[in-house]
Amino acid sequence: MAERLIGIIGGSGLYEMDGLEALREERVSTPFGEPSDRYVLGRLRGRPVAFLARHGRGHRLMPSELNFRANIYGFKVLGAEWILSASAVGSMREDVKPLDILIPDQFFDRTCGRPSTFFGRGLVSHISMADPTCPALGGILFQAGKKVGATVHRGGTYLCIEGPQFSTRAESRIYRGWGVDVIGMTNLQEAKLAREAEICYSTMALVTDYDVWHESEEDVSVEAVVAVLKQNAETARAILREAVTMLPERRSCPCRHALKDAIITAPQAIPEAVRRDLAPIVGKYLGSND
Repeated sequence: MAERLIGIIGGSGLYEMDGLEALREERVSTPFGEPSDRYVLGRLRGRPVAFLARHGRGHRLMPSELNFRANIYGFKVLGAEWILSASAVGSMREDVKPLDILIPDQFFDRTCGRPSTFFGRGLVSHISMADPTCPALGGILFQAGKKVGATVHRGGTYLCIEGPQFSTRAESRIYRGWGVDVIGMTNLQEAKLAREAEICYSTMALVTDYDVWHESEEDVSVEAVVAVLKQNAETARAILREAVTMLPERRSCPCRHALKDAIITAPQAIPEAVRRDLAPIVGKYLGSND
């Protein structure tokens, strides 16, 4: 039985994965353009892993410049069945403090029309996003976090904003009134695309600050965020090393067949170029053109 590949996406401050053995790098070409960087493949605690720096090594790409479709498509082509993500966020809750970690299970979109689907151009699919992350994978990240001694919160809503600017004070107070838990700029599109690609997805929201709603804390700044990022990155690496050992050999969650019954377009009506481009994602569901 072939070993199942585990994908890891490193966010701000996490540009490489310590402990990867037998390293090689692979550039993946996709119908959607180039991913953020080359994928680094190796073994982590004995499990096959592909690591991608979300913003590119050297942090070259803004959140709005990220090619989310290429990044997730690349993982699919490489054979990833899980994606463990890490990203820096601001907290919208008093009890979720800087250096804490929250494992969100919901998202709210405040971005401005970023591409967030593989479909279109003659192929229509409507996939369920009621529960946008894999609960089994989220549970593993939570348990791994507890195991390494991190302060981890299970569940919550991640508000995804466009960026690259941080929130205004008015925005931050309104968002807090909505009842969201953390605020970031990247994870929503990853979750949607991973679901379409039938890859299990969960993320660690690494808290760096209280955004600007908090009356007694300093306003968020790049200097303050960077000071916390390094410590957060070390915690994230420790959690990831534990989490990969806890993943099952086979998936049993609904993520593995999320596209079943979601494709609306009749097979014979799908343009051949689209069928070819999306073959890694939809090939198993499409019959012949006859």
